[in-house]
Amino acid sequence: MPLVMEADGIQRALVRIAHEIVERNRGVGDVALVGIRRRGVPIAQRLARTLLEIAGREVPTGALDITLYRDDLMRHAVGPQPVLRRTEIPFSIDDRRILLVDDVLYTGRTTRAALDALIDFGRPRSIQLVVMVDRGHRELPIRADYVGKNVPTSARQSVQVKLIEQDGVDEVAIGGIGEHEEGHAPGTGEVAP
Repeated sequence: MPLVMEADGIQRALVRIAHEIVERNRGVGDVALVGIRRRGVPIAQRLARTLLEIAGREVPTGALDITLYRDDLMRHAVGPQPVLRRTEIPFSIDDRRILLVDDVLYTGRTTRAALDALIDFGRPRSIQLVVMVDRGHRELPIRADYVGKNVPTSARQSVQVKLIEQDGVDEVAIGGIGEHEEGHAPGTGEVAP
């Protein structure tokens, strides 16, 4: 599979995004990061460390499980039960600028599910979307505020973000039909339940 980003490219993207966040929000005083499980969480944690280096202030970070908010659960009701993971948001989201973090933006359905899940925790001042890769092919009117890299793909290709915390390597690769790795859903970057 062709690589479109390696470790240094991912790190550069995080530094650039962190600077954009500080500029757009005039600092990070009321900012909090919420990563969408699975790969959005380590990206959010890395972004928090980068924001601390740049802005000199810790940014609260949480993890959001969207399993029960997905709109495709009933379509695959005969298959294996979805794996539920824990949502951990150890701070109030009320009146904060929440940065929702994910690895790949594709159809927008994961983001829609995350918005529904997040709103159950309170009323943020605003929600901004951070993604490492935007691959296009939206089915819903959703747009990322901060993008590590735009990677145009065909709908039949897959985009896989691998992170050292979970996969032992930092890279983004594009695959063709049938080239996705075990456990990765084709075309999404998400791990199949």
